[in-house]
Amino acid sequence: MNTNNLILIIINVLINLLDVLLVILPILLSVAFMTIIERKQLAAHQRRVGPNTTGYYGLLQPFSDALKLIIKETVIPSQSNKILFYLAPVFSLIFSLLGWGIIPFGQGLTLSDFSLGILYTVALSSLGVYGVLFAGWSANSTYAFLGSLRSTAAMISYELILSSAILIIIILTGSFNFITIIENQQAIWYIIPLFPIFIFYFISILAETSRTPFDLQEAESELVAGFFTEHSSVPFVFFFLAEYASIVLFSCITSILFLGGYHMPELFINNSLINLQSIILGLKTCIFCFMFVWFRATLPRMRYDALIDLCWLNLLPVCVAFIILVPSILIAFNISPY
Repeated sequence: MNTNNLILIIINVLINLLDVLLVILPILLSVAFMTIIERKQLAAHQRRVGPNTTGYYGLLQPFSDALKLIIKETVIPSQSNKILFYLAPVFSLIFSLLGWGIIPFGQGLTLSDFSLGILYTVALSSLGVYGVLFAGWSANSTYAFLGSLRSTAAMISYELILSSAILIIIILTGSFNFITIIENQQAIWYIIPLFPIFIFYFISILAETSRTPFDLQEAESELVAGFFTEHSSVPFVFFFLAEYASIVLFSCITSILFLGGYHMPELFINNSLINLQSIILGLKTCIFCFMFVWFRATLPRMRYDALIDLCWLNLLPVCVAFIILVPSILIAFNISPY
């Protein structure tokens, strides 16, 4: 290999790293500001002021919280499995960030136009269970272990509802590709004909991201803080970032599956304006981020047995019925997406 080829390889690697950083850094910033948005919104729901002293209107509060956690001492339980104890939060954050690699922010604005994008997303959401399970087991703490078992059981259970709702979208579009799904919603958003499916889907992503009313693994009155009870300092920051990165990611995916992604009806805006497509997708994502916090401020935490019964006895049979109903309607009216 001569010097010129080596230089070209190094330049290509640096360009690829720059592309990844240009995606990851805005995502991490959006996750940081998602925390201050949540605190502000919860304060508004509860008629409080909320954080407003660190920076203008409290905008520097996330950076202050991050600095406080980073400079804290990392405490490791003496009987813990130290390797998995450190790797668990890293796994959770990595799986939360990998999902952004196939998100189309506009026409031609994606890191990878993967033809099996939905399968990739579902696989990553399933792998996220391992970070939670490793964290609870490696800490050698009863509270953490029980929290991880609760979270794993809930995530695996509601994975069925999530996959069933996504399967109906696949049946309608005949494609696993996100861009194809977006293009098929130019006439009508899927949230209108599939509103019951959207409700089941949103319930499942609340359980997938361990948000209220499904945050059983973080029940303070029972399990202190759940699977990350023993984690502090930087490992806890990783878990914190992973949770809010998952919230923003699932909000973005929901806007793609049910609200047409970066498209708007021609009545409101001309979709040829490519510069506005990323802004449109961002606004739709903010709607679902608002709903995540709204439900946290409104709904009480469910009992663990009620959480599992809701999935297996109520939601899953109805989802299976819709999986049979939707193809039947397509065949009856001679509608073929293929």
